[in-house]
Amino acid sequence: MSETACSRTPISGRLAGVALLATLALTSGCATRESLQLPDLGGWESRQSLLAQLDEWAFNGRIGVAAGDDGFSGSLRWTQDGEDFEATVSGPLGIGTVRLEGDGRRVQLIDKDGNRTVLEDAERDLYQRYGWTIPVRSLRYWALGIPDPGMPAETVLGGDGQLERLTQGGWQVDITRYGEGGGQAMPTRLRAASEQTRVKLAIHKWSFFDQPGR
Repeated sequence: MSETACSRTPISGRLAGVALLATLALTSGCATRESLQLPDLGGWESRQSLLAQLDEWAFNGRIGVAAGDDGFSGSLRWTQDGEDFEATVSGPLGIGTVRLEGDGRRVQLIDKDGNRTVLEDAERDLYQRYGWTIPVRSLRYWALGIPDPGMPAETVLGGDGQLERLTQGGWQVDITRYGEGGGQAMPTRLRAASEQTRVKLAIHKWSFFDQPGR
């Protein structure tokens, strides 16, 4: 399994390196970076600790969002490098491909025309702009199958010691399926619901570029 890249996208901070390696275009002279295998994650406490230490990873999948009469479904590419992330959503949105970039301090929205808007409150501002929202800052943790360490959470574990349900930050998250990712069981189907919005996430491919403790 490998990630291939050829061109740099204009994003700030450490994320630029990950985005470069994660680009899907194939031309001669491209750099190739192998996706690593994860160590045995062990039980729940160990799993939380090890996954929270991961700095560089990515996934490809699909996302569906519904909020009343508004919403969309499309493909989602998420790359994470420390506090920096990039989420690109494309598909039949009616608004074209959009990209979210964050660096731990602020989140920017880049629309289909390349216009950048700083989101002071990402969830609120997305809802006001489009009529739907996604849990931008916490999704990086929920996708890994662990709570966001920055706020209180209630968790329900399955018989295998993996996260089954999570209530946090006004959202209820259900992980309905695990599959292979980096040689370990990782979430592949996730539902998140708030009072305003319902989000469904299907992860097709995980890629890990570091290991816990490195």
